Amino acid sequence: MKVPSVDLSAATACFDHRSGSLLERALFNNRLVVVILCAIVTALLGWQTTKLELNASFEKTIPTAHPYIQEFNTYQSQLAGLGNAVRIAVESPKGTIYDPQFLDALRRMSDEIFLLPGVDRLNMKSLWTPSTRWTGVTEEGLEGGPVIPEGYDGSPASLESLRENIVRSGEIGQIVATDGKSSVIYVPLLAKDAEGRPLDYAVFAGHLEKLRQKYEAEGVSVHITGFAKIIGDLIDGVRSVLLFFAVAVAIATATVFWYTRCVRSTLLVVTASLVAVVWQLGLLPTLGYSLDPYSILVPFLVFAIGMSHGAQKMNGIMQDIGRGIPKLLAARFTFRRLFLAGMTALLADAVGFAVLLVIDIQVIRELAIAASIGVAVLIFTNLILLPILLSYTGVSAGAAKHSLRTEVADEQGQSKHPLWAFLDRFTQRRMATLAVLGATAIGLAGLVVSTQLKIGDLDPGAPELRPDSRYNRDVAFMNAGYGASSDVLAVMVTSPDGQCSLYDTLNKIDSLEWQLRQLPGVETTNSLSLLNRKMMVGLNEANPKWYEFVPNQSMLNTVTAGAPRGLYNDSCSLLTLYIYLRDHKADTLSAVVQFVEAFALENNTEDAKFLLAAGNAGIEAATNIVVKEAWRQMLFLVYAAVALLSLITFRSWRAVVVAVLPLMLTSVLAEALMVILGMGVKVATLPVIALGVGIGIDYALYILSVTLAQLREGKSLSEAYYRALLFTGKVVMLTGVTLAIGVVTWVLSPIKFQADMGLLLAFMFLWNMLGALILLPALAHFLLRPNDIAATFALQRSDESSAAKAEASQDHCVAIL
Repeated sequence: MKVPSVDLSAATACFDHRSGSLLERALFNNRLVVVILCAIVTALLGWQTTKLELNASFEKTIPTAHPYIQEFNTYQSQLAGLGNAVRIAVESPKGTIYDPQFLDALRRMSDEIFLLPGVDRLNMKSLWTPSTRWTGVTEEGLEGGPVIPEGYDGSPASLESLRENIVRSGEIGQIVATDGKSSVIYVPLLAKDAEGRPLDYAVFAGHLEKLRQKYEAEGVSVHITGFAKIIGDLIDGVRSVLLFFAVAVAIATATVFWYTRCVRSTLLVVTASLVAVVWQLGLLPTLGYSLDPYSILVPFLVFAIGMSHGAQKMNGIMQDIGRGIPKLLAARFTFRRLFLAGMTALLADAVGFAVLLVIDIQVIRELAIAASIGVAVLIFTNLILLPILLSYTGVSAGAAKHSLRTEVADEQGQSKHPLWAFLDRFTQRRMATLAVLGATAIGLAGLVVSTQLKIGDLDPGAPELRPDSRYNRDVAFMNAGYGASSDVLAVMVTSPDGQCSLYDTLNKIDSLEWQLRQLPGVETTNSLSLLNRKMMVGLNEANPKWYEFVPNQSMLNTVTAGAPRGLYNDSCSLLTLYIYLRDHKADTLSAVVQFVEAFALENNTEDAKFLLAAGNAGIEAATNIVVKEAWRQMLFLVYAAVALLSLITFRSWRAVVVAVLPLMLTSVLAEALMVILGMGVKVATLPVIALGVGIGIDYALYILSVTLAQLREGKSLSEAYYRALLFTGKVVMLTGVTLAIGVVTWVLSPIKFQADMGLLLAFMFLWNMLGALILLPALAHFLLRPNDIAATFALQRSDESSAAKAEASQDHCVAIL
């Protein structure tokens, strides 16, 4: 391929450095200052990244403004650890827990956990805590005491007494397994430790693992469940996230080099994107934020968006240099052509992320802030710094020639590359019709499947982790050994002070309990009303005929006085109805919550009000409600913002439709994919749906901006789109495939959440790319009319002062070349 010779001095001399926009002149006429400032900022923020913490907070994952959570917070101090808690089941190696060595190990482990920072010691419960008591009927009347008998010494007599006390305590199925082979240490947690510092979940989970190793070395088996342990396992899995991030960077680097055949430009594109990640991570601790397992994907998204924009700038400069334009001019011309499209795309990304701020869950809001910060720094690193750096380094001669091989072949009358020829056919009526009809059919099928998308978790255990993970095996052990899962939904029943034991109030609770136990998904319940039934049987020689709720106020007051405080508070103004669920699946939670709400609507009075909700399942039910409300609202706002920015850029509603419809198809298909993969819409997955829209608009903006510019010059749609393919379309395909390959490697991650997100993101990258390359030109065939394009660009020419000079300068210099 012949490259024309160039008089660089003449080309540089002819160029008016006062041309171009004010921003362009300020940047490129002071290139060295910009590079030095960026280097200083990178060094400072790189140092700040050493202060970045990776942690999580239970409180940040719940919607604090929801009525359920507000009611829970109102009475939290009066509830027995129904918020954030860990359950530790210790299994006896000798068959049952009635073994002196096992009980001694259980006591020592309970004592060590009691002293851990962040433990709510007042509400902690095990066989060895004084709060675990028994109540029974003897010849002398109602009696009770600690489950561990007084003077316990491990003798057979003491063990037999312990066995009797456990039976009378009602703790079988609670802290003692139904088969008697294990016992639970229930550990409620505080948001802050004694010194006022937030609970460090990584450190706390580390303490639990050390205790597990210590006591399993003595022969017992230890099983741990709870939010703190999930977060601990996810934080441990961050090492794999870093590994896969490195793999994605390596794949992106290799692919860009394969495309460019230029080491310097490849390294600059990757470096600029990594600098953006460094700036983002450095700004987070500077602004008082930290990373958590749910936002750990944000740095990769910033890198992915940076690679997309950086590759476009590199490609434009490379092609201009291949045409013989000096590297400085090539950088400035590319800046002029693509800055507006790049800025619009990044603003669309930023707005898409910022929309997540409307969701009343702090962890999602912090993710939105982290992502918005990342997108903001990309404006400096990839739209500004990268072109300036390339204006110094340029690209290799071989890479410049290589970048124009298709264009030169086309000018010489050679046949088009088969792939570009195939894509160009979608601008013609036949293929455009087939593409639109095919997209419509696929979209309708996806829409039908997406209607099955559920809110919340769809699996038992922790769906963020693999089904065969240690944590989920521990959950299965708990479910099998204790007759129910650890998922508890608590209903709070308020009454005037001292009146919680009134017959009318307890009778309503008794009625609600009976109805709840008939619901699928409810294993059992517990309340002061149920205790009265059991006590009536005990007081009448265990005759099951007395298993009734007797309207005897004196008896109710007596039973209440000896009942565990977990069933009512000290002032006898709050009763707690515990509902033990089979799992925390979305359908289970929804059915129970709707039933309780309907019951409360009919039965609430001044003497008894039924309030939702406490317990881990109650908090998750509130979270599901907020996520469901925010889901469609979030998508509407994201698309509204993207459409508005596209309208400002293109000044044509037809162009907006052409750009946005492919994104909508991807969103529908992504939701259908979530159904197929068994994923629900929840805190961990909700942001990804919005992020896919922001990333996808980049592809459409780059292709459509060049296509419209070519149409303005009088070219046909086929010619305009073909030029867009040669200029920006190749890079769209490159980045889409590269990033999809990079994230699809995440399926090998031990963290299921990361593996699922890898599949979902890879799908979105590919479908957004295909939408921009296939569906966009097909829609353009039907919607982008010549008259509309002329009107569009007539509006854009209203301010021609600096732009006209820039175009004239560029045309004059190119003519000299």
